[in-house]
Amino acid sequence: ASSGGRCWRCCVLGARGGRGREGRQARGGREEEEGERWRRAQGVSGPMSQSAGTSIVAASERAEGNELATTVAPGQRTNGIVPTIQNVVATVQMGCKLDLRSIVRQARNAEYNPRRFAAVIMRIREPKTTALMFASGKMVCTGAKSEAMSQLAAKKYVRVVQKCGMPAEFQDFKVQNMVGSCDVQFPIRLEVLAHSHSIFCSYEPEIFPGLIYKMKQPKVVLLVFVSGKIVLTGAKSREDIYQAFENIYPVLQEFRKSEILTPIPLEAQVGNQQQEVEPAPQLPAPSSQS
Repeated sequence: ASSGGRCWRCCVLGARGGRGREGRQARGGREEEEGERWRRAQGVSGPMSQSAGTSIVAASERAEGNELATTVAPGQRTNGIVPTIQNVVATVQMGCKLDLRSIVRQARNAEYNPRRFAAVIMRIREPKTTALMFASGKMVCTGAKSEAMSQLAAKKYVRVVQKCGMPAEFQDFKVQNMVGSCDVQFPIRLEVLAHSHSIFCSYEPEIFPGLIYKMKQPKVVLLVFVSGKIVLTGAKSREDIYQAFENIYPVLQEFRKSEILTPIPLEAQVGNQQQEVEPAPQLPAPSSQS
């Protein structure tokens, strides 16, 4: 049935379309109000154009670039002293079970003594590292001087296992520990440091000559020796090593041992002692007999 030349279906669709247009207009109005509110908060007047949006993006990129540029380089806050990475310990999953006896028979520079240790010990010369291969397919690679060298060595070990006829794969490479060392070039008063930082320190000179400093953030353990040598261990990344040393360096400067030398008395100096020669006793003159 039609009413005034229009069917009921056309009326319903027109009403729905009107409500849809009204909803879109309402949403558009709310978006414009929110945009205007944001522009007022940012101090921007007038509608935002495409060039304005581009300028805002460029400004944010410049701000990020400035933040990256202001990042402090290692050694800038520590008088140019930068810890040297001495060892990187990483783990790799090879994704299959390993026949350790077959590996030790076919591979060179490998040893396996299940009575002493339940893993194959394999070594390569370049990079100079050692790997521990377990029957579960897990491998521990130690001895590398950097993360890249550790990853390269792990790939070489996986390749050796593949040549032994096993479907090994290079999976889940992860650095578990990094060890660094440096020298601050001045002696340190370990007793006073251990007393002042007793919450973080452990110092037992009868058992171990170094002070053990357990830092909370980053989570790194430092071995501090009286000579000024520092060993940092327990870090997961190179950045943790650098950050831990930057945190501990002002503390070490505070407890620097004074280099005032007590003058040695002239009489105690070796080589300048003047030994007085006692004169020989004079014998009495013989009496003359007449």
